[in-house]
Amino acid sequence: MPKFYHAVSLALLVALTQTSCSTTKAAEQQTDTSAKAESSERAKPASRSGLKSYSEVITKDAISDEGVFTIHKVGDKYYYEIPDSLLQRDFLWISRFANLPSGLGGGYINAGSAVNEQMVEWQKFADKIVLKTKSYNAYAADSLPISLSVKANNYQPTLYAFDIVALTPNSPGYVIDVTKFFLSDVKAFSGLDADMRKEYKVSKLDDNRSFIQSAKSFPLNIEVKQDFTYDATEPPSNSATGSISIMMNQSMVLLPKVPMQPRINDYRVGYFNINQYDYGSEALKADEKSYIRRWKLVPKDIEAYKRGELVEPVNPIVYYLDPATPQKLRPYIKAGVEQWQEAFETAGFKNAIIAKDPPSPQEDPDFSPEDVRYSVIRYVASTTRNAMGPSVSDPRSGEIIESDIIWYHNHLRSYRNRYLLETGAANPSARTLDTPMEDLGEMMKEVITHEVGHALGLPHNMKASSAYPVDSLRSGAFTQKYGIAPTIMDYARYNYVAQPGDKNIRFVRQLGPYDHYVINWGYRYLPEAKTAEQEVPTLAKWIEEKANDPMYRFGSGSGGFDPESQTEGIGADVVKASTYGLKNLKQVAPKLYDWTAAQTNDYDDLQELYGELLGVWSRYIGHVVTNVGGVREERLKPNQEGYIYNPVSAKEQAASLDWLLKNAFSSPEWLNQAKISRNIHHANYVESIRNLQARHLNNLLSPDRMARLMENEVNKVNYNALDMVRQLQRGIWSEVYSGATIDIYRRNLQKAYLDRMDYLLNEKPGKSSRYGTPVDISQSDIRSIARGELVQLQRQLKSARTRHANDLTRYHIDDAIVRIDNILNPQNS
Repeated sequence: MPKFYHAVSLALLVALTQTSCSTTKAAEQQTDTSAKAESSERAKPASRSGLKSYSEVITKDAISDEGVFTIHKVGDKYYYEIPDSLLQRDFLWISRFANLPSGLGGGYINAGSAVNEQMVEWQKFADKIVLKTKSYNAYAADSLPISLSVKANNYQPTLYAFDIVALTPNSPGYVIDVTKFFLSDVKAFSGLDADMRKEYKVSKLDDNRSFIQSAKSFPLNIEVKQDFTYDATEPPSNSATGSISIMMNQSMVLLPKVPMQPRINDYRVGYFNINQYDYGSEALKADEKSYIRRWKLVPKDIEAYKRGELVEPVNPIVYYLDPATPQKLRPYIKAGVEQWQEAFETAGFKNAIIAKDPPSPQEDPDFSPEDVRYSVIRYVASTTRNAMGPSVSDPRSGEIIESDIIWYHNHLRSYRNRYLLETGAANPSARTLDTPMEDLGEMMKEVITHEVGHALGLPHNMKASSAYPVDSLRSGAFTQKYGIAPTIMDYARYNYVAQPGDKNIRFVRQLGPYDHYVINWGYRYLPEAKTAEQEVPTLAKWIEEKANDPMYRFGSGSGGFDPESQTEGIGADVVKASTYGLKNLKQVAPKLYDWTAAQTNDYDDLQELYGELLGVWSRYIGHVVTNVGGVREERLKPNQEGYIYNPVSAKEQAASLDWLLKNAFSSPEWLNQAKISRNIHHANYVESIRNLQARHLNNLLSPDRMARLMENEVNKVNYNALDMVRQLQRGIWSEVYSGATIDIYRRNLQKAYLDRMDYLLNEKPGKSSRYGTPVDISQSDIRSIARGELVQLQRQLKSARTRHANDLTRYHIDDAIVRIDNILNPQNS
């Protein structure tokens, strides 16, 4: 029965036999000439000393499998037959888990997870064949003299050396024994990294319990499965055995001779990328080049494509469902994959991405989810609540050649819980543990679409969710058309802004305008551009045409300083959005018992959801914290007007801190639902609130935030670090000024404040660079401010202590006075 080949294989096979459209005849002739010379040099026969005849090694009992290399199994030995023509060719080697024990790596590693990805080449040296790593991080064209220095100063490791045991009879080539190699614990291909070996106390690979499971050769790849058992005194599971057994899948893929024409990355648009240093550049340095990671899509009919017609690609992107996927979920997973067809149509392609059921053994006896020829939606039996969308790409060009989407079995529970908590006030469908399958299916579809987006080359775009006016998210017409954010690649999962009574609201995220824009930017075929550089003017023009429309902005969310680029946020005004969110949460909290324990006669779900409710409350608070000392980032090039970094206005920062004092640092009595707290824990509620409030307080008083506030002085923003600390201190200690009794929540919070001031004043001098905002605490205004404000606070406390009749309040004030003495004079404490 013929083997079933994936579209990726066909794409690579075509690439192997064709030259790039940008290759000139002269370049082709030069390549052919040098290739012939190289082949002639490699074809010189090796010394026959110690070599056996081919028939002595590959006997009549050999089981042979022809492919990129022919594999022979003779008894318990495995041999590779390597054609001379494939020496010094680029291969991509991917090491994956095929099977693994429960709990390995903390639950975020699963069958199908890649543990290493590296480019290799096979070379002949004397009477040996050596396997070496190869890198394109540093390069220069072979025609340039500097290429000699690049090679000399970037010498790559030898992974293994094989004796040549025989020569091939009918064409130049070499036979090597790979048995020992695949039965050895070679670190570059192992599933157990150094941290795992240390954590599980791995001593050695047990040779007696390790073997080669299978080795198969295909036209462009080889797949080998190894069954390894290690001696380990503290394994992640089955501790009585004192061992860890894993099955590894080693994929070796032949890359095209001519790489795909890359597309130059532009940081104003979101794509994962590969970076290279070009030492042949005319710049006065090694020129760093960045190319986006994307699949190779070429129209079948280029002329029709030029006319603006939708055209199918020569090789579409194909995803197969894992055979382990439950039948009832398959339609939603397929819909999640194929939802991207809409965006690819914007780029001129139809049927560019397709989801298929796994082939039956009759259709393809060689199908394996670990096989790099197949991109698979892996369904993982794990309690982990997550999903991922990794991919494998050609390090020379950024061409994605395979990806596996990972879906963990328990992930829908997380979405069920968030759906109930964040939308339950306005969405009757969410007020149950038995969420309708239609709603769950919609959530799953959108998660799959998000993860496939990663596999298409798209990173998170956390900036996008700040594009829409907050009140537009309460409009049915708006949300049904535009969703709750312009992209599926943001962490804008649910519409927590919509209020009870709002009609026809879209509550779940969906594909948006940015997704169409970014796929067109990265995937539209530009037939007139013969080099990556020739594409740049067109690509830049597309970006600048959308520059003033917030729906097409990109921001990674890294750095933690931009309030418009945050995880889980929605809407252009974080204060307003969080106000709506808290208003909804205050309606959900009293109903939580009725929606859970009252229905199930069990407290487990109630306990789980209440813990997550506290997390949702904390998340809304955190969004507003980022406004204080916040800096909005606009990704611009010098030919565009404006500044990249723009501090949040003084008015917004002061108003945000005032909001925090009222909503984050006041006593949250509404969270103390007796039916909940007194049924799920004997004593934990007060400590949970203290922990969350202290976390946000410490975040406000972090050195990196204070560094940005100090910069406001030179940026002419009339709100600096002293203004913030003074406003915060007066709010945290408001009872000292008013004479009110200080309750338990506030006493805890005030002690947390003193601990943080102690940290700022007495931490060992050094540079704090959290979130990339470096500051030397000991040589900045931070300690001056902390000392000055603590002196003021101590004076107020001494004056106020006699005004408080409540013993516990007075004892707390006395304790605070002593604590401040110890902070200001640590040598006396």
